[in-house]
Amino acid sequence: MAQVKQITKKSEDISGWYNDVIEQSKLVEHGPVRGTMIWRPKGFALWEAIQKNLNIKIKDLGAESVYFPLFIPESFLKKEKAHVKGFSPELAVVTHGGGEKLTEPIIVRPTSETIMYDAFSRWIESYNDLPLVINQWANVVRWEKRPYFFLRTTEFLWQEGHSAHETNEEAEVLVEKALNLYIDFYRQVLGIYGYAGRKSESEKFPGADSTFTYEMLMPDGKVVQGCTSHNLGQNFAKVFKVEFTGKTGKRSFVHQTSWGLSSRSIGAMILAHGDDNGLVLPPEIAPVQVVIIPILTKSSEKNKILSLAGKTFIKLEQANIRVKLDDSESSPGWKFNQYDLEGVPLRIEIGLSELNSERLKVVRRDTKDARDIHINVIEVEIENILREMQVNLLDKSRRFTEKNTRQADNYKEFNEIMNTTRGFIEAFWCESASCEAKIKEETKATTRCLPIDSIEASGQCIYCGKSAKNRWLFG
Repeated sequence: MAQVKQITKKSEDISGWYNDVIEQSKLVEHGPVRGTMIWRPKGFALWEAIQKNLNIKIKDLGAESVYFPLFIPESFLKKEKAHVKGFSPELAVVTHGGGEKLTEPIIVRPTSETIMYDAFSRWIESYNDLPLVINQWANVVRWEKRPYFFLRTTEFLWQEGHSAHETNEEAEVLVEKALNLYIDFYRQVLGIYGYAGRKSESEKFPGADSTFTYEMLMPDGKVVQGCTSHNLGQNFAKVFKVEFTGKTGKRSFVHQTSWGLSSRSIGAMILAHGDDNGLVLPPEIAPVQVVIIPILTKSSEKNKILSLAGKTFIKLEQANIRVKLDDSESSPGWKFNQYDLEGVPLRIEIGLSELNSERLKVVRRDTKDARDIHINVIEVEIENILREMQVNLLDKSRRFTEKNTRQADNYKEFNEIMNTTRGFIEAFWCESASCEAKIKEETKATTRCLPIDSIEASGQCIYCGKSAKNRWLFG
């Protein structure tokens, strides 16, 4: 029986804790190439749960599943100038294949707009072919100089949705629907509160007209971008000649969108909910929602305890609760620590006391609260507790985010927040790229988004003092 290794305390060193808990809970480990990860079964089970949950909602948008090649001709990226400029520092390039130098370098997929829209130019001929909405689950490569499990990796997993429409209005509707899909996923499934809004011109996706995002605050005061939804306008359509014949016979360029969410979401979930003892997985996404641990003694009641544990397992499984019965020879204490580390939402303990009373001890991972529940109503009560836990995680995240969202009315206040508590800062900004760059250079704060529910007001840019009409979120 292996010992549960001591992990760094989150309350003392969040970065050290993050690496410890990921490796010791056996989610992933470092790959042989810097910035890559080997996904272990427990880690990939989380990604599969995300895929299962999101795929249903993505198909409800009308998307059909596709898969495009990992290798993209360099000439494709060079067609859209803003696109290639934005991605150039992150590209992995293949120059040799089959023992020979290639006539044209090949880019390892950083995103798929270019290779997909080359195909769109053949797939779309008339308005009858529109709207075209597709989705791809794939890996992408963006060279990362400072890798960090899940959050910054050279290779990561994601889904990317793409669409083509007759009008910009139709494209805008899908951009909003995709963003709302992600907001719902983060809040109702991963239990993470955040702010949705529009990216600044310098922070938007290279080649897009506009980019929308969901931004989340982590316990260390840093912000994680959870997803993006882009209105690409006709920029790529003009470059790749994606045209259609309308009802009047007129040829027009399509209006396009792209939107995606990546395995970065797992890193955000770990940081947002974990504690000194390990992971805390939201019930909606946990591969195992309940673990049953028999407390066995040398008494003659051992078989009866196991029988009750088995009966409990069947009742929960029949109620479609994801449950595991651990009747291994490891000690109960070891199991308690191990499943706390792995973040299993609920633990059921069944020993001699529970056998005699038929009331099972149920312990919540998030609050450590314990309650005794009769075997006859165990499945109903477990479902209720799982719902309570899911709601509690989001409420806790919401309270933390709102508590650490502060207004700064001048540059001095802005700097003080960045040098102390960090978090989200609401501040007037004139939307000048030069002011944005100076703020980032001097304080390390970036514009995160203009919240979608923001109301225009009259103010002065915290940096240059010029007129500003919106408080942007910085972090």
